[in-house]
Amino acid sequence: KAAEKAKKTIKIRQVRSGIGFEKSQKATLRALGLVKIGRVREHPDNPAIRGMAATISHLVVIEKD
Repeated sequence: KAAEKAKKTIKIRQVRSGIGFEKSQKATLRALGLVKIGRVREHPDNPAIRGMAATISHLVVIEKD
């Protein structure tokens, strides 16, 4: 069961620019590996990544749960 849990990932797509938003939100985009609009990054599905995506929910979309 642990192997199944480790395989779970989510895809996060940047849909808006970080320009005009707080530095911390831009830093969160960078930490997720998102630099340009339309870029998609795959991350492990864990509370830390979910929380990061939640803080910039107006800039990103979670594509795959």
